Amino acid sequence: MIDREKDFAAKIDHTLLDKDATVEAYDAVVEEAAELGTNVCLPPSRLDRVPDDFDGEVVAVVGFPHGTTTPEVKAYEARAAVEAGATEIDFACSISFLKSDEEDAFVRDVCAVADAVPCATKAIIETGLLTDEEKRRAARLCVDAGAEYVKTCTGYAPGKATVEDVRLLKDAVGNDARVKASGGISDAETALRMLEAGASRVGASAGDELVRGVREL
Repeated sequence: MIDREKDFAAKIDHTLLDKDATVEAYDAVVEEAAELGTNVCLPPSRLDRVPDDFDGEVVAVVGFPHGTTTPEVKAYEARAAVEAGATEIDFACSISFLKSDEEDAFVRDVCAVADAVPCATKAIIETGLLTDEEKRRAARLCVDAGAEYVKTCTGYAPGKATVEDVRLLKDAVGNDARVKASGGISDAETALRMLEAGASRVGASAGDELVRGVREL
């Protein structure tokens, strides 16, 4: 694997979160991730499909996809995911708190997860549901609450990751946090644009296609 492809692959979270995914499908995603050098992103209940010698990050989703469970439940779920092998946690924020201007509740929700685990946490703010001002506010609140990343979308709500949103979020967090672009990214060219705009990580169910596609660019 050439260095460019290897560096690119390490920034990809190859993802499978479909409700009807079979154990064979999870095994295939893990095998593809291991072969291509990507990370893998799975629900907590399927972390047992990742072998102990997997080299990439093992990402688990928490409070997913709606983010409407209580902070205590999210914290418990995050700790359980780490105990099951997760090395990073992607969690859905409570957009209801943000939209209701309940900033203290929003921060407590993010803090609950960030404080519960000793690994990187990625706060999903669901950009497709927010105004630009709300995106900036959410990003800064997530940073203040201790999240290491701000993530665009779950892929289970209106909207998808855009270059403009990645730039906006990166501008909002500066060097205080990183940005993960996720939602509707299906080709290598789009993924590269996200990285150039300021994303440090890209999540995609087509993670294998992104890595194979970068060879042709």
